[in-house]
Parts: sequence; structure tokens; C-alpha cells
Amino acid sequence: MKLDKETKNLANVLGRLVLIILPFLSLNSQNIVVSGQITDTLQTPLSYANILAIPDADDQEVRFAITEADGSYKLGLAKNQSYKVTVSYLGYSSQILEITTTEEDIIKSFILQENPDQLNEVELNYTPPISVKKDTITYNVDSFKTGEERKLRDVLKKLPGVEVDRDGNVTVQGKKVTKVLVENKTFFTGDSKLAVNNIPADAVDQVVVLDNYNEVAMLKGLQDSDDMAMNIKLKEDKKKFAFGDVEVGAGIKDRYLIHPNLFYYSPKTNINFIGDLNNRGVKSFTFRDYLEFEGGFGKLLEDTGNYFSLYNSDFAQYLNNQDFKSNTNQFGALNIRQAINSKTDISGYIITSNSKTETESSTLNEYLNFTEPFVEERNINNTLRNFFTIAKITLDYDPSYDEDLAYNSFVKLSNNDSNGLIATINPTQSNRINTRTDVTGINLKQNLSYSRKLSTNHTATLEATYEFQNDKPLTEWLTNRQILQGLIPLEDDVVYNILQTKHSNAHNVNAIVKDYWVLNNFNHLYASVGVNAAFTHFENQDVQLLSDGSVNNFSSAGFGNDFGYDFINTFVGFEYKFQIGIATFKPMLYYNFYKWNTKQFDERFSNQKALLLPKFTTKVEFNNSEKLNFRYQLNARFPSIDRLANNFVLSSFNSVFKGDTTLDNQLYHSVNLSYYKFSLFKNLNFNINSSYNKKIKSFKTVTQLQGIEQFSTAILFDRPEQSWMLSSRFSKKIKKLKYNFSARYSYTDFYQLLNGQTNLNISKSLSSTLSIETSFKEHPNVEVGYTKDFNNYRAFGAPNNFENDRFFINLDYDFLENFILKADYSFDAYNNKSANIKNTFDTANASLFYQLEDSPWGFEINASNLFDVGFKQQNNFNSFVISDSKTFILPRIIMFKLAYKL
Repeated sequence: MKLDKETKNLANVLGRLVLIILPFLSLNSQNIVVSGQITDTLQTPLSYANILAIPDADDQEVRFAITEADGSYKLGLAKNQSYKVTVSYLGYSSQILEITTTEEDIIKSFILQENPDQLNEVELNYTPPISVKKDTITYNVDSFKTGEERKLRDVLKKLPGVEVDRDGNVTVQGKKVTKVLVENKTFFTGDSKLAVNNIPADAVDQVVVLDNYNEVAMLKGLQDSDDMAMNIKLKEDKKKFAFGDVEVGAGIKDRYLIHPNLFYYSPKTNINFIGDLNNRGVKSFTFRDYLEFEGGFGKLLEDTGNYFSLYNSDFAQYLNNQDFKSNTNQFGALNIRQAINSKTDISGYIITSNSKTETESSTLNEYLNFTEPFVEERNINNTLRNFFTIAKITLDYDPSYDEDLAYNSFVKLSNNDSNGLIATINPTQSNRINTRTDVTGINLKQNLSYSRKLSTNHTATLEATYEFQNDKPLTEWLTNRQILQGLIPLEDDVVYNILQTKHSNAHNVNAIVKDYWVLNNFNHLYASVGVNAAFTHFENQDVQLLSDGSVNNFSSAGFGNDFGYDFINTFVGFEYKFQIGIATFKPMLYYNFYKWNTKQFDERFSNQKALLLPKFTTKVEFNNSEKLNFRYQLNARFPSIDRLANNFVLSSFNSVFKGDTTLDNQLYHSVNLSYYKFSLFKNLNFNINSSYNKKIKSFKTVTQLQGIEQFSTAILFDRPEQSWMLSSRFSKKIKKLKYNFSARYSYTDFYQLLNGQTNLNISKSLSSTLSIETSFKEHPNVEVGYTKDFNNYRAFGAPNNFENDRFFINLDYDFLENFILKADYSFDAYNNKSANIKNTFDTANASLFYQLEDSPWGFEINASNLFDVGFKQQNNFNSFVISDSKTFILPRIIMFKLAYKL
């Protein structure tokens, strides 16, 4: 296959960055290796035994290792240093010895004596900083704290094998934590963001990491779970009273901040409250948080249709606004958990947010019309108000290990409105359109989960869900010039006032019963039967409000829907799970019978079909820290109601859409291959992930474009389209330096159906980041990095190229015992090579915090956007438009904050 010039350029840059990383793999000259084997008195190897080396010197790090299946271990220690080495294993007496390293490697084996009394000890005299028991890692955090930690994230960053990024994502030994517990109970939604940013550091006693976590213990090993949970154990004196902190702040131009974090814990009652009132642009609830409420990003990706439905919802569009000129937030979250008795827990939370946001963007849209390409300049100003309340109550009943019942009820209320101005300049018509939107919605969910161990070899589960969704969006456009001429029947007027009202509601019922049959330790057979049913209704009305008070209804021109859609999928599935050596295989086959009906006024349409959908997964576990996963699935997705409603709908001020009642399902193959490796001895973390999708049949939008105005409809398209993604991440720690490299490459080809022509478009992108960070105890810690982005869009055979270079540096410095300085700086160079548009901008933020060791009071001065940068720039591409956008952001903000620790 011959590579084009752009692909070669992308490959060359990736190759150069990899060459930069490779030399670091061989740097290990400052360490010696202690190795050997740990056995019992019968010479039986002890796997997962812990070897811990605590240095005598303060400037050296604690080192630890765990044994492999054959009892072997490797421990890297610094040369010419003294260590106290402890070897421990549950049920055996620990061995402790002093080791002084030289320039030579050391071979040392251990024989442990069995000590069954240890299992009954109420209190151990020695608690190791780290202990590992197969799927569980326990960190005793006091062994790693240095005193300046404020929040849980500061503690986690100092634990070996644990990383926390700026967004609050936590990874342990290279694997992402998907659920956070506090004292064995889910913390709010279980998302790590709230926990790491709000739990006080001085309340944490232990951090327990649980791999392959399952909320129902009896299902572990039956259900495929790749989840990792982090359980926060609190100190004894923090379990029976309130703790937390309160921050208040003020700044120039009337900036303010009030941020209380209050916690109450007792053996039976847990109460947490988090509040946030500010006008400095910090959102306490984002689209990512919304995904967690809907089941989590990982689970939603298993149902991409549901994910994209959420992503494109009106509610999500409000949450996705992260760059703005001004922003005011009022946020509160309350979580209560009460133990009724030893078998029953009841818990609930309520989250309320009210925000006001002003946004501004300036975009150059290049329309790739084959006959008459042109460029539009569009400026958009918006004032948005977003209010929502989310509440959930959960009942957990665990009468025994063999039975588990959980019921939860969820409600979401939202009310979002906006006022905006769109100014467009293009060759066919320049116009200014005032817009107003008002979106109200209610969402109710009821979920029941029941699991029961029927016998030694059979376990059954029931999962049932009912959901009701009701949305009422209202949109109004006002302009002094006609829009969409020939598409909407406007009457002449001084001001054209177009009003659209929509109303949609949906009832969804899902239920599945599954039997897990354990034939033996290496062979399982699973059978399931279920139903997914959706009963939805959509109606819309588009009218013109005339100056004389009369109404021009567009229904005479084919606008307005009153559309009902009933869809039922009944399915039965079989799964065979078997293990051969280190590999586990699971072929699956699901038979689905689909039946659906539509109704538009008096017109009815019915259809049905059956599909056999195979799945296949393979997991190869070379050891506890090296795994390979493969997944294949044939997917079927049926159209949503908006694609089926076959009367006209105004989509925006410049587009009209019409659905097709006869649309069938799309069909596509998806393949995923991932490899993960973590080496404690080499301080090495590497993972690579590749996914490939091929569409056999897909929903496509057919567009007629005239100027910037467009009419679109949906069809089922049978030409194959494909996409491929490859991402990798590598990190290597050498003494106090950690080297990171990550890269992501994506390729997509898809057909564009525009003005009667069918064209193949290709999109390629490459993003790679190289960074180095330090981990000193007594000196400033710095992270320095560089990111290079390439984007290439090819439409009608013509390439469009964009590049972005980003340099960044982050600083954390604890000095004079009581001061903490944090700062970050980034420089971006943006280049639209096709249009010869270049821009550079740099941003910087800094904060200085002061607190005496024994004082509850803390003081901080904080500055964001120090250089007062006005905008960010980016590009994106759809079927026929390439956009180059400037998004305006908050100005420089300087604040003084006062913190009080309870």
C-alpha cells in the first residue's frame, strides 16, 4: 500500500518521538538488583508475598516488590545505601533484615515459617506501608505523607504505582480507577473527581485498591469485570464526628468563591455535603459527571447509540460549554447513607446546580461544495442559564453471601434557557439572527437488581429497569431578512419571528434474566433471556408570528410531526466461557427478534426482523501485571425517533430536516485489541489500545446545500465505511525523574452525500505528547512537556491541513515549611496550513498557599489566565464543512482565599 505525503509526515514525527523515548529504557545505572525466591518450609513457592525496603536515608524512596507465581522476586535498590527489608505473607511469620548495598547485585532467598495465630491477631505491632494480596493493594498512607498534603489527590500522588491527572482521574499500576468507596460505601456516584478533590488528606488512614471489582461478591469470576475500585479507610478519630474545610475568596472585579466541604461519618451514618458558589468559571458539574450518573463512560461505550444520544441531548449541550467569557455557578451536593441493620443500607443523594454563562465564538466555515466552494464568517454570542436537580435513593439488602437485592430510584429535573445573536457573512446573504431557547425536562428511572446463588454450580441474576423521559424544547429565531427561502413558507413582514415548539416523551422498559452455570473451574456456560422495549412520541410545530398578531403555520408546507414509535427487541443469548492455560475465551451468540410500529397522524407502518449477532472475547493474563484483551462484536443499531419522523423540522436558522419512516437498522463490525504491562521492578508502565469499526449498513444524511442553507434527510447507506484508532501510553521512572510518552492516531473514511453527488472523505489525526516530571521531597517539582497535533481532512480530493504545537510546564513547590507554590504555563502555536492562518497564545495560572502546621487557618492568593489571553483556537470537520474557530475565554482573575479546616 502506497502511503500519501500526509501519512508519511505523521509517521515520521511519531518515529522521532519514539526514538527520543527509547534511550530512557536503558537508564538504570544507579540501581542494583536484589533477587531471589520466597518459599515455605516445604519449599512451596509463595506467590504474592510482599518485599518492602525502607531506606535509612531521608532522600531515598521506599521500594517494594511482590513475588510471581513461582515465588521469585526482583527488587531495585539504590547503590551504597542501607535498607530495612521486610518479607511478609499472610499466615506466615515476617522476616526482617538489614541490607547495605554496594556496586554489585544481591541474590537473597527467604523461607517463611507458618504462623496460623497471625490470622487471629486483633492488632499487629507492625503495619507495612504497602501490602499486596493478589487483587488487593493496601497503602498505609502515613508512611508516604510529608505534611503539606491538603486533599486526597495530594496523598495519592505520593503512593507508589498511583497517578492522578489534572481532571481527577486516578490510575493504579497503569489501570484506571472506576469507582471510589469510603469505608466500603460508594462515595456519591463513585466518580473519583469528587473524592480526590474534596476528602481532606488528614482524614485518610489507608487506601485499598481492589482490582476486578464487583459490587456483588458472589458474581466475581462470573461476570467479566475489568473495574478497579479504590476504598478509602478513614482514621479512627475521623469516623465518628464531622470534619472538612471551608474556603471563601474574593477578587478584583467582584470575583467571589464560597466552597464548603463537610463530612460526617459514624459506623451507621454517613453524611457528606459539598457546596460551591463562584463566578470565576469553575464548573462543579460537567458532562463527564453526567455520564457517571448515566452508568459511567465505560459502560456507555458498550452501547454507543445510548452514548451519542446523551452527548447530543439538549441537557448535555449546556454542560459541554467549558470556554466562556463569564460564568456564575451555584452548586450543592448532599449524600446520606444510613445502615438500617447489618443486612440493609439505604442511601441517597441530591445535587442541584444553577449557572449563568456568557459565550462568544468566531468561526470561519469552509463549505466544500464541489461546484461552488465558499467561506462563511460566523460570530455567535450567547447568554445561557442552566438549572438542574438530580436525586437518587438506593436500597441495598444483603441477607447473606448467596443473595443480594438492590433497588434505586432516580429523578432529574432540568430547565435551561438561552438568548443569543448569530451574525453570518457569506457570498449569498449576510444576516443577523436573534435566538431564544427554553428547554425543560424530567427524567425518571427505576432499577431493580437481584442475584441469588441457586446451588453450588448455578447463580441467577435479574436486572429490570423502567425509564420515563419528557422534554419540551422551545426555540425562537428573529431576523429582518428572510431565511431558508424555498424551504419554509414565510410571509413578508418587518421582522421575521419564527417559533418552534417540540414535545417528546419516552417510556423504556428493559429486563434480563441470566443463569451462570459453572461446569468446573475451567468451563462455564451462561444463558440469558430478555426484552428491551421503547414507546416514544414526538411532536413539533413550526410557525411564523406575524406583526399583526396572526400566526402563519408551516403545516400546510409539510412541517409538523405527531409521530409515535414503538420498538420491542426480544432476545436470547448463550455464552461459553473456558480457560486454557493463561488464556480465557468466551464466544457468545445472541438471537434478537425486533418488532416496531410507527404512526404519523393516520399513517401507520409496521415491520419486524430477526438478527443473529455474535460476540467473542479473549483475555490472556501473562501475570498479574501483563494482560492482553481482544473483543469482537457484530452490532445492530436501530434509528431514533427523530430520524423516522417524516415531516419537516427546523433544525436551526439555516437547516431543515426530514426523516424516513422506512429506515431499517444499521449493521457494523467492531474489533478491539488492548495490551497492558506494568513492571514494579522497572518502574515501567505501558499500554496500547487499537480499535477498528467497519460499517456494512449505516444511517447517512443526504444534503442539498444552497449557500449556507441546507435541506437534509436520512437514508440507509450500504457502501462500507471504516474507522481505525490506535493509542498508546508509556511511562518510565528513573530515580526522581518520570518520563511519559503518549500518542493517538485515528483514521476515518466516510461518504458524503451532497447535492446529488457521492464522495469519499478521509479524516486523519495524530496527537503525541512527551513529558518529564520530577518527584523530589525537598526541592521544587516540575513537569515539562511538549504536544504535537496533526489534523488532515481530505474532501473532493483536496487536502486541508492543521497543526498545533503546545509546550507546557507545571510547578509544585513546598518551601519554608508552611508555603506551597503551584503554577502552570502553556504556549500554543496554531497553524491552519491550507488557509495560511497562524496564531500563538500562552496561558498561565499560579497560586501561593500558606498554613501553619498546627493552625486550622490557611491563606491563598490565586491568579488564573495571568497573560489575559482572549481566546482559544481549534478546528473540526463534518461531512461538508471545515471549521476554524476562535472561542473567547475568561479574562485574568486574581483572588485571595481564606480556608478553615474543621
